[in-house]
Amino acid sequence: MTAEILRQQIEKIVKLTDVEFYFVLSHFSAKSFKKHQYIVQAGYAAPNDHFVVKGLLRSFYLDESGKTHILQFAMEDWWISDPQAYHNSEAATLNIDCLEDTQVYVISLENREKLCADSRKMEYFFRKKTQAGYIALQKRIQSLMSQSAKERYDQFVHLYPQLSQRLPKVQIASYLGISRETLSRMADS
Repeated sequence: MTAEILRQQIEKIVKLTDVEFYFVLSHFSAKSFKKHQYIVQAGYAAPNDHFVVKGLLRSFYLDESGKTHILQFAMEDWWISDPQAYHNSEAATLNIDCLEDTQVYVISLENREKLCADSRKMEYFFRKKTQAGYIALQKRIQSLMSQSAKERYDQFVHLYPQLSQRLPKVQIASYLGISRETLSRMADS
């Protein structure tokens, strides 16, 4: 697995020398997962944040009736975890599974804290990534609260054209909070 994609991700925010990058990389572990494999399960520890090198994942929870609610997708060059479980060392409330065979770099909270303590650049990088995540979450909540199903679908296709090609309609519908039938009508019109 090439570490170059991780370096490119970091260097969108901070530039690193080769020595600095290899120090950063020493805090990560490379892992591979098969399609349908869970990397986080509700009720269990979620000790790692995952940077996707190859593949596609989703985070979701099941409500009391067993309905799936998708919170996030993650493809190449994206991060995914259960933030509450990861940052608070609590049991996960979300599930994360692989929608395709997946390769990730993972970093434990302990290693992330050590890395941030030793590298101001990486502390800045993780702060900027966290801020971007909060902003994206705010936009998603506002979209769910104020936009029609059609507007949410159009926005999803506009923002994530690659995802709309890789995901089955049932997954997109769950993410948008609509039925598959409603999505099919909108997509076909």
